[in-house]
Amino acid sequence: MSKNKTNYSFWSKYKQFAGNEIMLYVIMIVGIILGIIIFS
Repeated sequence: MSKNKTNYSFWSKYKQFAGNEIMLYVIMIVGIILGIIIFS
């Protein structure tokens, strides 16, 4: 149960940053593209 409570608190904190979720995905995609270009 303690692990579940920890997960709930983690997700509650994560949801506070949900507004920046799109920006995080954009940064991840750009990073992957740059990685492919550099290593290709």
